[in-house]
Amino acid sequence: MKPPANKFFPAILGVIALAYFFPQWGSSQSNLPLDLLGSIGISLIFFFYGLKLSPDKIRNGLKNWRLHLLVQSSTFLLFPIIVLSFLPLVKEGASNMYWLSFLFLAAVPSTVSSSVVMVSMARGNVPAAIFNASISGLLGIVITPLWMGLFLTKTDTEFELGTIYLKLLTEILLPVLIGLALQKYLGAFAVKNSRYLSYFDKSVILLIVFKSFAASFYDQVFAALKVSQLLIVAAATLLLFFTVYFFIGWISKKLLLNREDQITAQFCGTKKSLVHGTVFSKILFSASFPMGIILLPLMLFHAFQILLISIFAARLVEEQTKIEKEKTAD
Repeated sequence: MKPPANKFFPAILGVIALAYFFPQWGSSQSNLPLDLLGSIGISLIFFFYGLKLSPDKIRNGLKNWRLHLLVQSSTFLLFPIIVLSFLPLVKEGASNMYWLSFLFLAAVPSTVSSSVVMVSMARGNVPAAIFNASISGLLGIVITPLWMGLFLTKTDTEFELGTIYLKLLTEILLPVLIGLALQKYLGAFAVKNSRYLSYFDKSVILLIVFKSFAASFYDQVFAALKVSQLLIVAAATLLLFFTVYFFIGWISKKLLLNREDQITAQFCGTKKSLVHGTVFSKILFSASFPMGIILLPLMLFHAFQILLISIFAARLVEEQTKIEKEKTAD
């Protein structure tokens, strides 16, 4: 039997298609509380993770400094350095704006919920994934504006640190801590129903993907773009993803990381947060910037990373299952 992750790929395509035909459902004028449902879903995901996690494993995971350093360096150094290497080729005008949008993509922190969900699906190091995804959001508050500040003039808006900190604490860290506190009472229930909780995790991710794309289709983000321009941006986005993904895999082997840590490094180190990016874009860019262009690479990357990582996760599970069967047969 193939793992459930195989069904995740067509499900994502399905919700994107649904968002295209019903963009009004994800608009700011919609009466559907999709943002609230997404926030509640994310909190529940991490609450259930807290129920299933062993405190001993978390403490041991936090000691894995090589893995943490690799993930954070990939997120905040490797991505921007790759984009910066193309700066000499950039001319004034439209090409500069596209390059700036890719730098913004490279500078934002890693996504949280999907990183942990995908690592869990692939049987990676979940405690380390939670740690790296959470710390990435905090580091991004400082590092993302620093990167963009090198190429942007000062704006007349202030950076709302409190909102981002509050969201991170209430939706992620607090639910995990509550789950850990209740693990003694509900831990066995969570482990027993891991399969159903996995379906719940994927459903929340699908909801977030739908909301993101529906809002973009409703605002006609892609209306001003030619098909050729969109294809070039999409190809460059894919190239950036695969470059980072395989480079992290190569470095992981050089560092002699085990299978679980390598999965976590590649899955967390290649992710970029559309949620953080949307918030930062409103703060870092003035109204004169074409926000559709600024957010386009990040939106495409957000979709590609979920689609591709879900495929990789399914293959890793299949490979591991095959190895386990061979060992059992021997």
